[in-house]
This record gives sequence, C-alpha cells and structure tokens, in this order.
Amino acid sequence: MSTHVIERGAGAHAHLSTTARTHLAWLLGGFALGFLVPFVFADTLDLPRDLFYAVYVVAVGTFFVLWAKSTGQALGPMFRRRWVLALGLALAAGAVLVLIVFGKDSTTRPEGIDLIGALAWRGVVYGAADGLLLSAFPILAVFAIFEGTKARQRLTGKIAIGLAALVASMAMTTVYHLGYRDFRSEKLRQPVAGDVVWSAPTLLTLNPIGAPIAHASLHVSAVLHSYETDLFLPPHE
Repeated sequence: MSTHVIERGAGAHAHLSTTARTHLAWLLGGFALGFLVPFVFADTLDLPRDLFYAVYVVAVGTFFVLWAKSTGQALGPMFRRRWVLALGLALAAGAVLVLIVFGKDSTTRPEGIDLIGALAWRGVVYGAADGLLLSAFPILAVFAIFEGTKARQRLTGKIAIGLAALVASMAMTTVYHLGYRDFRSEKLRQPVAGDVVWSAPTLLTLNPIGAPIAHASLHVSAVLHSYETDLFLPPHE
C-alpha cells in the first residue's frame, strides 16, 4: 500500500512538472510570436499599418485561445474571475495611462468617420490585442506554471510568483517592441515602464480582461491626442 502511495505521489509530481514545462514552452512561444510578428510583417515586409494590425490581432487571439485550450484553461471561469475588481482596476489604470498620453505633445488627427474607425480599430481592437499578449498572457502563463505548488498556497509564494509574472510581462513588452526598428533605442524604456501600469489589473486579479481594457485606454487616448505620434501606435513611418 505504501508503495502504491509513493507511486501515486511520484506520478502527481511528474504530472505537475510536465504541466509546468508545457506552460513554459507556450510562454517561450509567446516571446517568439511577440517579436516575429512586428519584425516580419511591419519591419521587414512593411505592410500598411492597418493591415499589419489585422495580422497581429488574428495571431494574438489565435495564440491565446490555443494556449488556453491545449493546457485546459477554461476561458469562461477565467474571464469571470474577480471581474468586478478587474474592471475597476482596469479603469483606474486606464485613467493613469490617459493622463500619461495627454501629457505628451498633441498632433493632428483624422475627423468624422475616419476618427471613429481609428478609435475602434487602432484604439480598442489593437489596444486590447496588445494588452492580451504583452501582459495578460505572460502573467497567466507564469501563474499556471506554479499551479498546484505549495508556493501558490502561501502569501510569500504568491508575491514571488507575482513578481516573476510582472518580469515576464515586462520582458514580453521589451521583446515585442524590439520587433520595430525605431524601438531599438532609448525609446524602449517608455513602454516597458508603462507595462507596470497596464499589467496591474490582471496581475492583481488573474482575470485577462484587465490588461486589455487598460491598454485599449492608452491606444484610444493616443488616437485622440497623439495620432501622429512616434511613440504610441507602432509601426511608425
């Protein structure tokens, strides 16, 4: 009987290790996706900006769903997890990001129907996709790596995992922006610093809606205030 218990325990440990390796592999795949999509389609092929956004949004959405399905992450419960708090934190983080954008120099912008289209496509859709890849996915993947471990059961362990998740998100933001030629410069510091703000809603709730909503607020305000920016809404000419 004791041998049976030992075998079961060893099997559970192996299962957890396999699960952790699977999530780690997906996380590394996310880094590759984050760099290659802008590097290939924007930096190398120089697709028109809005066409590039379409490629990026489809790639990010498909990748996130495949990760969730292949690793048994139930999307419904994930999006309902602490959703009221996640929404409140997202709006608060979004307000901070709006203030940051409006603290920059203003530029010209389109008007009328063109402005509405830009707000919907470049602001909401592209902004949400950015938040999903740069923050929500790496944060959730890091926590999933430690699912079922003793660290997830202790406050100090949760804090340590949270810090690791934030580092992963900042690394994803770094890798993604390095895919654009003009961010291979001192300018890279600004989106990496901003990542701390737009990551907070998902980091504190483990709900993937937080970071996309906060990041969409950044993009919407950029469309309204800094449409011709050389910082927001890459790729730039």
